[in-house]
Amino acid sequence: MGEWDAWIGRSEVRADRVDPGLAARWCATLDRPAPEDGLAPQGLHWCLGLPDAPTAALGRDGHPRRDDAPDSFLPPVPLPRRMWAASDVRFHAPIALGCDVARLSRIAAITTKQGATGTLVFVEIAHETRQHDTPLVSETQTVVYRAAPPADAPPVPPEAGPGQFDAAAWTIVRTIVPTPPLLFRYSALTFNSHRIHYDLPYAQAGEGYRGLVVHGPLTASLLLDLARRHLGDNRLTAFWFRGVSPAIAGQPLHLALRDTDAGLKLGAFAADGRLVMDANAAY
Repeated sequence: MGEWDAWIGRSEVRADRVDPGLAARWCATLDRPAPEDGLAPQGLHWCLGLPDAPTAALGRDGHPRRDDAPDSFLPPVPLPRRMWAASDVRFHAPIALGCDVARLSRIAAITTKQGATGTLVFVEIAHETRQHDTPLVSETQTVVYRAAPPADAPPVPPEAGPGQFDAAAWTIVRTIVPTPPLLFRYSALTFNSHRIHYDLPYAQAGEGYRGLVVHGPLTASLLLDLARRHLGDNRLTAFWFRGVSPAIAGQPLHLALRDTDAGLKLGAFAADGRLVMDANAAY
C-alpha cells in the first residue's frame, strides 16, 4: 500500500460554458486569428472547468492549499514544488463556442520515486471534457511534486551553453521570445496563480529558477498552434507531450515540427539546443 492510495479514484465534476470571448482572448494571447467557424481552438479545454479556490485558500506558491479532508481532491503531498510534467490528450470532437460543458476528473494513479534531486511524487489525473453525454476531449495529466532545492543549488535551468539549435531536421520552425505579458495572459486564461510565472523574486529565491518560468501547457499550446499553422484548425486527433526542462521568459524558444509516417513530431528548444518539451501528434 502506498502512502496516498486513499486518494486514488477520487473524482470531481466542474461545469463551464465555452464563451466566445474566452476563445477570442486565447487567440489574442497566442497572436493568431480568431476562428470564424464557431469552433474553439484545440487546447482551449485547458481553460475550462478550472479549480476556483478563494484567494484566501491559496498556499505560499499560489496553488490551492491541499489537506487531508474527505472531500480533498488532490493529495496533501508535503513537497513544495509542483510541475505539470506531461499530458496525453485525445481530441474526440470539436468544441462548439457557446456550449455548456462538464469536466470530469479522477485521480488515476499516485507513484513515489527517488530521483537525483530527492523524492518525487507523480499524480496522474484523468480528465474528460464532455457536452452532455458526448466526450469532446480526454486527457491524462501527470503532475509531479518535488522537494525544495538546496540553498547552494545552482539556478535551473543552467545558463545557455555554447551549442545552437539545429533547424535543419525540421519542416517548420517558429522562434519566439516569451514575455512576462504573455505569461501573465496565459495565467489569467487558465486561472493559474503559481508564482513562478509572475513573481520573479519568488521564482528565483523560492524555487531556484533562473527567471520567470514559461508554463508547460503554454509551451504545449504554442506547439498546438504550430500544428494549426501547418494543418489548419481542429485537425489533430491526439497530442501528447513531456516537459524535459524549463523555458525561461525573455529567452528565445524554438518551436519545431516535422512530418512523420505516424503524424507529427514536435519539440520546443532553448537557444543552445537544450530540449524543453518533447511532443507528438496524430491527425
